[in-house]
Amino acid sequence: MDRPADNDVVDADLYDDGSFPDFGINQAPGATAVLAAVHGKGPVPTTGLATRRQLRAMGLSPGGHEPVARLLWSRGKRWAWLYRVDLAKPKREATPAQQVALDRALAARQTCPRCKRRYLVCLPLKTLGSCLECHDGTPADPNSYIAAPVTHRLAA
Repeated sequence: MDRPADNDVVDADLYDDGSFPDFGINQAPGATAVLAAVHGKGPVPTTGLATRRQLRAMGLSPGGHEPVARLLWSRGKRWAWLYRVDLAKPKREATPAQQVALDRALAARQTCPRCKRRYLVCLPLKTLGSCLECHDGTPADPNSYIAAPVTHRLAA
């Protein structure tokens, strides 16, 4: 084990307990600029701190960087990590293959196996096995599904 030499300078902060700085609502550096950008009333700031959701709303992600502070509310019972906006990176976009796979997975959960309609919401296939209209005759709103494609099985 290496020991520091007697002439090496060691940086020690006796008052640093290793905790994150805590900020209340709108007290973090650049909080008003970040909120304006989230609500679409200002440009994306290049400095300041933002939560993960605020970064996502601005089209950014933490980019692998660790949080630098905490945002506290509800008398310290609730909190969120704060990340530096200047180190944030643009959100990654899904590849076309990932989008196709996601659409197929959603189609499996949204398509009734009996009437072949694709609904705009996931169906209770595990409990009912079909849409409500096929299960008990409850009429479905025509705006809530996409009609099944017509396939002809004629030999002509």
